Formats: sequence, structure tokens, C-alpha cells
Amino acid sequence: MEFDVSIAWIDYVIIALYFVFIIWLGLYFKDKNKNQDDYFLAGRSLTWPIIGFSLFASNMGSISLVGLAESGYRTGFANFSYEWMATFVLILFAVFFLPYYLRNKIYTVPEFLERRYGSFARYYFSGVTMTLNVFVDIAAGLYAGAVVVKMAFPELSIVTIVWGISIFAAFYTLLGGLASVVYSDTVQAVLLIVSSIFVTVAAWNMIGGWEEITAGVAAAGVSADHLSIVRGIDDPDLPWPGLFSGVFLLGFYFWITNQFIAQRALAAKDTRQGQWGALFAGFLKLSTLFIMVLPGVMALILYGDSIEAVNAYPALIFDLLPVGLLGITLAGFIAALMSSVDSGLNAASTLFTFDFYKKFRPNSTQDDAMRVAKITIMVLMVISALWAPQIIKFESFWDYLQMVLSFICPPIVALFAFGLFSKRINTRGANASIVTGVTLSALSIGYQFYINITGAENALPHYLYLAGFIFILCSLILVGVSLLTGPDPDKDWEVLIWTPKFFHAETESLSDLPFYYNYRYQAVALLVLIVALLVIF
Repeated sequence: MEFDVSIAWIDYVIIALYFVFIIWLGLYFKDKNKNQDDYFLAGRSLTWPIIGFSLFASNMGSISLVGLAESGYRTGFANFSYEWMATFVLILFAVFFLPYYLRNKIYTVPEFLERRYGSFARYYFSGVTMTLNVFVDIAAGLYAGAVVVKMAFPELSIVTIVWGISIFAAFYTLLGGLASVVYSDTVQAVLLIVSSIFVTVAAWNMIGGWEEITAGVAAAGVSADHLSIVRGIDDPDLPWPGLFSGVFLLGFYFWITNQFIAQRALAAKDTRQGQWGALFAGFLKLSTLFIMVLPGVMALILYGDSIEAVNAYPALIFDLLPVGLLGITLAGFIAALMSSVDSGLNAASTLFTFDFYKKFRPNSTQDDAMRVAKITIMVLMVISALWAPQIIKFESFWDYLQMVLSFICPPIVALFAFGLFSKRINTRGANASIVTGVTLSALSIGYQFYINITGAENALPHYLYLAGFIFILCSLILVGVSLLTGPDPDKDWEVLIWTPKFFHAETESLSDLPFYYNYRYQAVALLVLIVALLVIF
């Protein structure tokens, strides 16, 4: 199906103003980077709205915007489970993990892992995270953005678009560091939410309402539970046991252990600001059912099989929006694209600088660290731009993201989940678990690539079940080896291990606050919202 993708001059002006603003923002924060705290952690001064919007924008970039609409078109509401589960995991992050990250004053999450287990765990986790940032977060964001931009400029190749986007995102990330990223993310989050509402309302009005949507889904001949979030055990896309064996693990990795996300919270002004920001991001995540997944469903009703699933969101943009709104929405989409790319570049460069360069050059200056980070950003930008066009070879864009993560994240989750709550889990157990996880992950990914290339029948279980199997095995190795060997030497357990003592002390500190300032009550309110959505849909 062909759409009129001509863009009026006012739309070009709106998009141009957005680019000018982002460049100004990078130059503005360039002059404020006096030391490495300023460059890598925005001076540890971020407040909860900035943290929340930045967390949302960095995750809900073009990857999720295109991927969730695609999944809404193909399979309906099922993949919203990744979003409500993210809200649940963010609650765990705010309650248990973030206070300990901040008490350790770390620059990177792998740094915390080193203090808990040792250098091998830090190098492994940092290397894995950098690899995922480049080949999943950044490259997938570039590909998703290029899909939409190509519809507006069909004469441009995917490769040309990817390189153009890469260079621009790297430019302002390199200039302003994390402060430039998070403040631009805040603007980008607002643009993304507003533009997504425009698209949803336009499609809703075109169809006529909820009754027409349900009738249209039935007429499309898709599964009867297309508008159901939780699916049966025989569902090929997201069977309900996969919520516990896979989706939770993916959410835990992404929202609790991934530098790509956690770096914003590490830059919090204090623990309360970080906790409020994480919960605010969780609240924003719940909106994606209506402004990202539902538009994909409505694209199915409006266009049927005349479009490809990956083009569901772009089709709505170019077909339904008038002049002016199209410019705002395209600016919002570009904002989403930039937020996922800049966040990935910033996180990966921070990991390389602190987990590798400064480990091997402990006497290097802060200026050296910032210079190395900038060089790393340029190198990783090139690698990501080269890989991004290869993603088109995967049958489903969303499945590409989740499959890769489901094979790699289970051993990492085991290290954090067990390590925070028991000092009896030791370094030998962690190293054995890592080796086991690497072996299983490599075999799984290699086999899946073989299936994709040869077209052979897949003999493995659903990747969400396989993720659970890898996690259980790695956990057994972690606990078993730890119990069979001696405990680690004494460490500063007070800042490494969660205890009821910490919980009670925190309770006292919260007792004088009004209930609406108490993050625990806020967390309970989010849980109620999750349950309400699952009951309704």
C-alpha cells in the first residue's frame, strides 16, 4: 500500500528547530563538564522528573515505538507484558537495588559487581553489556529509525540514513556527556508522548471507537485473544509461563543491571530522587499499551495485510496526520530515535572508560578519561552503523531484540538476584556460573543463527522457556559451588548486602513524610494499576 509521504514546509521547519535545539543543548553542557562526575554522571545532581523522563525516553525510543506497534499489528496486546513487567521490576529496583548502588558511589553497574564478587565478574558483565549496547540497543535503534525516515525520503538508502543519524547522535553525546543526554531525553520523552497521543487519537477517530476496534479485530481473522494481554500456554508468541521464565528475567536485566538504564539513577541527587524517578518511569511505561501497542492493532484494522508489520506505525503517521502535526510527530519520532542511540553510546563509553581503561591505567587523569570516552563514542558509532542494516534479515524486529537478550541475561540476573541478599554466595560460585552461562548462551545464539540462515526446523523450546532453563542451571551452579567452597573474605557487607536492618532504618526515615512522598506507597499504587490493566484486558 502506497502513502503520500510528502512533507510540507512547516513540517520541515518544526524538524529543523528540533535539531537546532539538540545541538544547542550539547554545546551548552559542553562548557559545564568540569570533571568526570559532570561528564559521566551529570554532577550527580539529577532530580526525579529528569530521571523518570530520561529512563522512559532511553528505553521507549524508536526500537520500542516501531517494535511495539509491529507486535500490536502481528500479535495484539501480548507484548505489553514486557512493559507492565518493566514497571514491576522498576519497583524492585527502587526498593532493593538502587539504594545499594548509590551507597557505593559507583560509576558503572559492573563496578558494583566487582565489589561483590571480583574482577572477573566485572570484566565479563561490562563486556557483555557493551556488546548488547552496540548490537542491540544502538544498532536496533538506528534500524528502527531508518525504517520511518526511508518512508519520508525513499530515495535515500537505509545505509545512508543510518550513517546520518549515527553521526548526529554521536556529535551531541560526545559534546555534552550524560547531562546533554538526559536533558535532551526529557524533551524527547515529552515529544514522544505527545506525538504518540496524536497518532492514537487520529487512528481511534478514523475507526470510530472501542466497539469498532473489537469488531475490526474479529473481521481481520486473527486470534480471538488479540486484545488480551495474558495468553494461553499454547500461544506461539508469549505463553503465560514465559512471563515468569523469560519476561521477568529480561526486565530484571534491562532495568536493574544494564548501564544503559541504571546510569541515570546513578546520577541522582540523592536516594529519594532516584527512587521517585524510577517509579515515575514505571508509571510512564504503563501508558505504552494505549499509545504504542494499540496503534499497531488499529493499523491492522485500517490497512489489513496491505502493509508490512514493521511499517504499522510509520503508515499511521504518514496516512492520518495533517500538516503541522506530521512535523511534530516526525520530530517526536526522531527524538525517540536519538534518545535510544545517545543513551547507548553514552553508557557503552562509560563502561569502557571505567571498567577497562581506568582499571589498566589507574593513574590516568580525569581529562584522560573524558578524552577516551569521546574516542570510544566515535568507534562504537561506526560499529553500530555497520551492523544496523543486518537486522533486516530477522523475520521479526521485536523477536530479534528479545531472543538475543533471553539467551544472554539469565546468568547476569542470577549474580545480582542472589548476591544482594546473601553474603554466603561467593566469588568461586559466581565465576562458575558465568562460565556456565557463557557456554549455554553461545550455543543457543549460534544455533538460532544457524536456523535463521539455513531455514532448518527449530528444535529448541520457546526462547522465553530457554531463558528460564539457563537461569535455573546458572543459579544452581552459583549456589552449589558457593556452598561447597569457603565464604569470601570479609568485605564491607553493610553496603553490599540488603538486610532487614536496612529496611527498618529506612522505615524510620520515611515515617515523618506525608504518605504521597513515601515511595513505598507510590510503589503499591503502581502495583494496583498493573493489576487493574491485567484484569481489564
